[in-house]
Amino acid sequence: MEVLYKRCCGLDVHKRSITACLITPEGRKMRTFGTMTEDLLELADWLTKEGCTHVAMESTGVYWKPVSNLLEGLEMDLLVVNARHIKAVPGRKTDVADAEWIADLLRHGLLRGSFIPDKEQRELRELVRYRQSLIRERVAEANRIQKVLEGANIKLGSVASDILGKSGRSMLKAIISGTDDPSLLAAMTKGRLKNKTAELKRALRGLLDQHQRKLLAPQMRHIEFLDQEIEDLSEEIKKRMHPFEEAIALVDEIPGIGRRVAEQVLAETGLNMERFPTDAHIASWAGVAPGNNESAGKRKSGKSNKGNKWLKATLVEAANATSRTKDTYLSAQYHRLAARRGKKRAALAVAHTILVIIYHMLKKGTSYQELGANYFDKRDEKAVVLRSLKRLEALGYKVVLEAA
Repeated sequence: MEVLYKRCCGLDVHKRSITACLITPEGRKMRTFGTMTEDLLELADWLTKEGCTHVAMESTGVYWKPVSNLLEGLEMDLLVVNARHIKAVPGRKTDVADAEWIADLLRHGLLRGSFIPDKEQRELRELVRYRQSLIRERVAEANRIQKVLEGANIKLGSVASDILGKSGRSMLKAIISGTDDPSLLAAMTKGRLKNKTAELKRALRGLLDQHQRKLLAPQMRHIEFLDQEIEDLSEEIKKRMHPFEEAIALVDEIPGIGRRVAEQVLAETGLNMERFPTDAHIASWAGVAPGNNESAGKRKSGKSNKGNKWLKATLVEAANATSRTKDTYLSAQYHRLAARRGKKRAALAVAHTILVIIYHMLKKGTSYQELGANYFDKRDEKAVVLRSLKRLEALGYKVVLEAA
């Protein structure tokens, strides 16, 4: 095979060690380095002195990040490669063999680097992902509070849609402080919940004792702490998302997507859609594209790949939200697929559609065009008419069709 890069290096990265294989016209050199900063600086100096122009390594956990941070500023091309793309032949697996294999593939131009955003976007991603983690933790804590209340025969969740709303928090704090009287607790309601005072009195009559109050107190403090942290992170993210405002406004036009979801999507994809040749590429990268598994002319499992788990989860969340909208194309697509393939597959299919829409909107700078809930019926109107006609005839009716 043709040699494309005369001076290149393959790195086999681990938690405590890095095995490097440098290939030059003079031959091969093998060295092992530690993973502390001074060890990585020594690796960078060695590669620079040897005139290395290209470096490749696996995207192993988070261990590739320190190496990437120190090497990306040097005058050499750095490739972080999906481990599935460089898997060696089984039976000959050592650190040295892995490093040599990576170097050989790189030397002949057989490796394709993964999408690694610039430093600003990586930092934005970390903030957005951490906020998502805190939101999930808040949901988990709210569920714990609900379990404690159910265990004490307090049915607040059966009457109030949000037990952590203003009214719910007032009642919970009163319960923690020792108030047991259902009438006093129900009198703390605000807004539309006042119309359910009678139901609340029944729901708030339970078997609360000191044990439940002991559990609820730290749980409520944790909820308040998480709320404050999420709010602070949102403010910081909003500042850093200033260059994305125009794109956020575009993405926000899609039914079921709000600002927070738009921020999460753009933090993962960035604004430059040119790095993805087609919408199929970005769908595969996100893990919302159907799998491609065919052998001997037979289609096997169409399970999607793992992809970017953060983006995939956000898109599925948006798909479930848009399924509850009225008179929209995405909602119609969801219910059409859910009836035949189930809700989970329908949500993934709609997530794929949402990402494709975002891709073309950002690439072309166009606004969202609503196709309408009757799009699928209009697309194949004749088939819909014939199907409906057959169903009526099967029920014993004689139908005469006339154009309106």
